Amino acid sequence: MHRRRRTALLLTAAIAVAAPLLTACGNDAHPGAAAVVGGQRITVAQLESRVDEVREAQRAAVPDEEQYRQVLARTGSLTRDTLHSMVLDRVLDGAAQEAGVTVTRKEIQQMRAGMEQQAGGAKELETAWLQQYGIAPERLDDSLLLQLKAQKLARSLGTDTGQPEFWKALSESSERLGIDMNPRYGTWDAERSGRVDAKTPWLREVTAAGSEQPV
Repeated sequence: MHRRRRTALLLTAAIAVAAPLLTACGNDAHPGAAAVVGGQRITVAQLESRVDEVREAQRAAVPDEEQYRQVLARTGSLTRDTLHSMVLDRVLDGAAQEAGVTVTRKEIQQMRAGMEQQAGGAKELETAWLQQYGIAPERLDDSLLLQLKAQKLARSLGTDTGQPEFWKALSESSERLGIDMNPRYGTWDAERSGRVDAKTPWLREVTAAGSEQPV
């Protein structure tokens, strides 16, 4: 896992330094929506359910009350970061479909098996993902699917996830989908394909190192 950690910040920076280029929608335009992607709503209830999954897993992993309060303090942006992940998943899926990229269940299993071996076991990998990236154990395979889509999309473009060509494909997908984000959760930047203040180190970490996985 150490090698993966060292590569984490490059993609984070690419997302986080963006300036707002797409105006977000308000609650009046899409009542009950945290974001609207391609005309499909991500509801506030769906977002809160995802966040609750993480909080429940964190509480189970850290029974000590004081330590749990420290976890809450460190993950104060969890709701916004979770929404960013949910939107980015749809943006990446749109770009992958446009490029004819698909991911099989076997590829996800292969990637997970390799990462579990490096982490020291399935539980250790789930714990690391929860602690480092705020991803609940039951969402780990979904996260790996996202990583594999990003890897294969980059390869189809003859580049990697750190290069402008990759981000251009995501930008074009964002534009096609016409993303509206509820202002309470931030602003989506169509050019950078990210929420302006988003922090998603797990994406760069796995997409960069994942090229070593057998896919």
